[in-house]
Formats: sequence, C-alpha cells, structure tokens
Amino acid sequence: MQANLYATFRLIAGVKSVDLDLSPGSSIQQAIQALVARYPVLKKHWLDGQGELYPHVQVFLNGQAAETLAEGLAARLQSGDTLDFFPPVAGGVCACV
Repeated sequence: MQANLYATFRLIAGVKSVDLDLSPGSSIQQAIQALVARYPVLKKHWLDGQGELYPHVQVFLNGQAAETLAEGLAARLQSGDTLDFFPPVAGGVCACV
C-alpha cells in the first residue's frame, strides 16, 4: 500500500511517498497510525489530543475522499491501494465585485 504526502505534509515529513507494509484488511486509521509512528513529526499536524485525525487533514483512498466512504477512516485497505494526504489549502484570488 502506498501513501502519498502533499504540500506542507511532504515538507514536514521529508518524504513524498511511503510504502506501508500493513496486514490485509487494515483500516485507513491503522495506516494513519503507522505513518505517524514512522514520522512522529506528523503527529501534531494530524492528530488531536485524543489521537483523532483533525478534520482539516484531507485523506483520499484511491482518489475518493475518506469522509465520503460509508466506513470513513474504518474503511479496509486492499493490496495496491493508494492513500493521499493533503493539508488544508487556502488562498486564491477573489473575483468578487
């Protein structure tokens, strides 16, 4: 299973992609815990005091937002799946008139 980090997450962890060796049927949440264990610097950016993922951390499983999956972060991973992690994004130009 591959995990890709984007923007500031990539800079913070110092890696673009990570191959995770997880047991078949592991959940997205377990993948998050494995990533935080491997890159502890991500913990304060990803997890709150109760160990829950901050709502501003966007997680995609094979291109689909985890929040839209019926199981959410409990969704089970298959061999060959890809997880993408995006930080909050803001900015741009207002075309307001």
